[in-house]
Amino acid sequence: MSVEVIAIGGYEEVGKNMSAVKVGDDVVIFDMGIHLDRIHIHEDTDIARMHSLDLIERGVIPDDTLMKEVDGKVRAIVFTHGHLDHIGAVAKLAHRYEAPIIATPYTLALIERTIKAEKKFTVTNPLQVLNPGEKCQISPDITLEFIQMTHSIPQTAMAALHTSEGIIIYSNDFKFDNYQLLSPPPNYNRLKELGRKGVLAVIVDTTRASEGGEAKTHSEKIARIMLKDIMLGPMDEKNGMLVTTFSSHIERIQAICNIAKESDRQMLLLGRSMERFCSLAETMGILKLPATASIYGSPKAVNKALARAEEKRSEYLLVTTGHQGEPDALLPRIAAGKTHFNVRNGDNVVISAPIIPNPMNVANRNLLERRLKSSGARIFTNAHVSGHAGREDHRDFIRMLNPMHIIPSHGSLEMLASYTELAEEEGYKLGNNIHILRNGQAQVFNGGV
Repeated sequence: MSVEVIAIGGYEEVGKNMSAVKVGDDVVIFDMGIHLDRIHIHEDTDIARMHSLDLIERGVIPDDTLMKEVDGKVRAIVFTHGHLDHIGAVAKLAHRYEAPIIATPYTLALIERTIKAEKKFTVTNPLQVLNPGEKCQISPDITLEFIQMTHSIPQTAMAALHTSEGIIIYSNDFKFDNYQLLSPPPNYNRLKELGRKGVLAVIVDTTRASEGGEAKTHSEKIARIMLKDIMLGPMDEKNGMLVTTFSSHIERIQAICNIAKESDRQMLLLGRSMERFCSLAETMGILKLPATASIYGSPKAVNKALARAEEKRSEYLLVTTGHQGEPDALLPRIAAGKTHFNVRNGDNVVISAPIIPNPMNVANRNLLERRLKSSGARIFTNAHVSGHAGREDHRDFIRMLNPMHIIPSHGSLEMLASYTELAEEEGYKLGNNIHILRNGQAQVFNGGV
């Protein structure tokens, strides 16, 4: 029986992730993501009202039309975590396949919200919860297992497909973090057990493979320490205090909440995506907000909250969207003087996020910081650690699983090539057991382990 890995999206860019694994006549799809950069370019469009074919043409979502040529039945659509570059296209594509959607509870709840907001298509796929440490039977020859993993969003899992031909690991995205507040450490023992059983292939995230310097990704514990060092002094001042970070980074937001508890400031979480991710996490008991914290997402509610903060700025901590400088996000609008809250001399702004590297983000972020500084704000930009594994983490990953084949994914060609160099250091060889695919290509493996 042959095993085929089909690269649908995310093999030429960071975003619009989608892969398929075909075992005999059975197919499992992993991820249906969006390309966030393309949405920024077309920021005036309403994605929920657009047709999938138009979004494919614009490069916003994966081109899954190639699946019409795949001779097999899709048995499951699997999501390992809830970031938009992995789940954002589910409402546009999932209805084409008569298959259940499988994810952890928080990821599944985010998917359900995305489906309910959809205006163009009706998605009726069954929704099935799978927790880390659990397995489910996909077909007579395929069992899906979720392995406990850490990332920058709660309830991230690593997926293992158990087949008669060996184990296929899908590992987009992950980090090895032993000190998170909300998530248990990765299940290293299970990864080693799978390595001993025989891993046919891994499909692996290459996001940080081309980065020099930091060999291993630091724990969120480091970010917590940096945030506390930065925030505690300014929180006691009478000036304004603003923090911006990824709205999906519930672990980071929990750290900010815990720091806020040590002050008399009321916490305001502001912005549509902040409401989407944080309100759901709070409802599910994942995020523990201070008693004085409030979440506002609609423009009207945000404006009222900002007006209160403007009157008594020393009494509030604002946590906002807009760390990339996106013109329509909240912090850039505040910096541009387009809200009821005005940045004043002496205000403190903590940007707990890196610049996601593309020319638009670099330009937007530069403009954001210049506007904040021109208003007299003090800016802190270094309170962050990555949610993706570093090179030496990947070396450990390869050694734990000892896969027969490696398929680099989730990255540009430069990232895929850098991962190839790392794998070659571990004894693998390009064209033999390292396989670089482009979107639309496939790799067939004949014979098991």
